[in-house]
Amino acid sequence: MIYVDLFWGFLRVGLFAFGGAYGAIPLIREVVFSYGWISEEGLTQMIAVSESTPGPIMVNLATYIGSSQAGIPGAMLATFAVLLPSFFITLLVMAALKTFFEKPYVQAILRGVTPAITGLILATGISVLIKGCVTFTNPQPIHIRAVTIAAILAAVMFGAKPLTKKKVSPIALILLSACLGIVFYSF
Repeated sequence: MIYVDLFWGFLRVGLFAFGGAYGAIPLIREVVFSYGWISEEGLTQMIAVSESTPGPIMVNLATYIGSSQAGIPGAMLATFAVLLPSFFITLLVMAALKTFFEKPYVQAILRGVTPAITGLILATGISVLIKGCVTFTNPQPIHIRAVTIAAILAAVMFGAKPLTKKKVSPIALILLSACLGIVFYSF
């Protein structure tokens, strides 16, 4: 039964996840929590690991969850299920691209979906930030170290462009966050 659950759960993620991996995180969260496959803290940690490893976040999360629930066959099945819809949708879009892409109603749909995806990504980022910096179960609900690291990363990310006229590389931010984690949490 776990194989059917993995396939169906990640097929839904693949079918209804629009806007890339960050837009898919709320849907992934809903699926994995409904089946009880991972805790909130575990999912937050896996999102962080999935961001820093090669490959799409959705695929990395599906592979991890599948592996943790049903070993290598589960990992392969969950990964296949999450990729299957996008494979067929890409084929259909490529076939219909010349015919429909120039139509005004298609352009209107794309313009309408863009703000929704932006909102999903922003809400997910804020949710992960809050869950990483605030815990209501501990005696001290605000994690000063986590807030400090988040503030430093935000200052670097938003402050670098006006000074250097370039955006900070995501790789540089990941490396900086790893170094800050070592400095703040090893003492």
